[in-house]
Amino acid sequence: MASDELAKAVEPRKKGNVKYASICAILASMASVILGYDIGVMSGAAMYIKKDLNITDVQLEILIGILSLYSLFGSFAGARTSDRIGRRLTVVFAAVIFFVGSLLMGFAVNYGMLMAGRFVAGVGVGYGGMIAPVYTAEISPAASRGFLTTFPEVFINIGILLGYLSNFAFARLPLHLGWRVMLAIGAVPSGLLALLVFCMPESPRWLVLKGRLADARAVLEKTSATPEEAAERLADIKAAAGIPKGLDGDVVTVPGKEQGGGELQVWKKLILSPTPAVRRILLSAVGLHFFQQASGSDSVVQYSARLFKSAGITDDNKLLGVTCAVGVTKTFFILVATFLLDRAGRRPLLLISTGGMIVSLICLGSGLTVAGHHPDTKVAWAVALCIASTLSYIAFFSIGLGPITGVYTSEIFPLQVRALGFAVGVASNRVTSAVISMTFLSLSKAITIGGSFFLYSGIAAVAWVFFFTCLPETRGRTLEEMGKLFGMPDTGMAEEAEDAAAKEKVVELPSSK
Repeated sequence: MASDELAKAVEPRKKGNVKYASICAILASMASVILGYDIGVMSGAAMYIKKDLNITDVQLEILIGILSLYSLFGSFAGARTSDRIGRRLTVVFAAVIFFVGSLLMGFAVNYGMLMAGRFVAGVGVGYGGMIAPVYTAEISPAASRGFLTTFPEVFINIGILLGYLSNFAFARLPLHLGWRVMLAIGAVPSGLLALLVFCMPESPRWLVLKGRLADARAVLEKTSATPEEAAERLADIKAAAGIPKGLDGDVVTVPGKEQGGGELQVWKKLILSPTPAVRRILLSAVGLHFFQQASGSDSVVQYSARLFKSAGITDDNKLLGVTCAVGVTKTFFILVATFLLDRAGRRPLLLISTGGMIVSLICLGSGLTVAGHHPDTKVAWAVALCIASTLSYIAFFSIGLGPITGVYTSEIFPLQVRALGFAVGVASNRVTSAVISMTFLSLSKAITIGGSFFLYSGIAAVAWVFFFTCLPETRGRTLEEMGKLFGMPDTGMAEEAEDAAAKEKVVELPSSK
């Protein structure tokens, strides 16, 4: 019996037909394009914004990094919105808000208006960054969840590449016009997303939380290999939501729902008085998001043009061309990662990825230090080392730490706190990103640009130890089984559901058909 359970835990389930789930995941993940596009386009647009608006380095790094802080509003508002009106309509909110923000930035006439546009766009980014992985994880069967939940990260990288290409395409426009077109064109993918969302079904897990069992069953039957698998998934979700096994029907009352105070209960379970298992899950998620950004990924991507300029590449076209190579590398290796997650597992890829990042950061810091010691001459081998190290860093990041952060966080939280839990993880991610982005230029002046990357390599080394000691493997587990990995009792939720049903005398509501 023990050996059978071990085999089930280690080996992923046989893959079924995931075509419909893949389409849903692709549509939802398009919300991540808006974050990626902003990251990519600002790396090149920043050069022209500084020249046109005549702003300082401090104003520039605030402009670049402040969007991450603004996105916090969207992340927490997105968690509340998605629990109230559903995951699908929350994607629409993300698209519409970023659409407005892109137009504000594109038509900005001064620094203040540009910052206002960054605020609106940041809220949209927060919504999109929170909801896309949650929806994708909830719609996906366990056997293919690793593959499907990398889609948000894939689309972030596609967005970054599109941003780089936008820089290259519009760089030859007049100075006052080029950067505005680069920013305004971001409204196109968000507008398209708002229209395509209505082709998506609602998350079956959100439907169960609202007692809409018939609707949830219909979605599960479309995303499962067999009717038996759909029934098994529905039973697991009902148990996680606190609905007793014997309670069935098209629409039911969820135990505890009618008492009110649901949002307070969610905060209590996750933040105010979590169990040891939930506390460990929260620490794992926050730590994973923190180290993803603290290891310098945004500095490499958002300041890639300045980084290569420090290495000795001075021509604008060459700078943007090498920057496009960064985008291509990110996109290629994130696609490789999508096919490895369900084969190799999350943990091995995460450790290999972080180890490669450490070596790459040390090499990048060395190359930039040598180039910095010879400001009047171009050291060819140092330039080559910087380019190779940057591409190596991007490759290792994109094959592990980049996609796994969203995948892992969307998997491990219990159903009732999943939206808020992911929002807290995203908040950690965005705050860290903001600090890194808004201090990189100042840090480079204080300890040199090479020293900055040596510092990031030290943080990445601490991250490797954290991942090795704190993050268990999740491959092949259903979302409802994740709690066992972190010490949750196997039968606790089912027993609580039965007790709640007895105490509250839950009754079945008539069908809404």
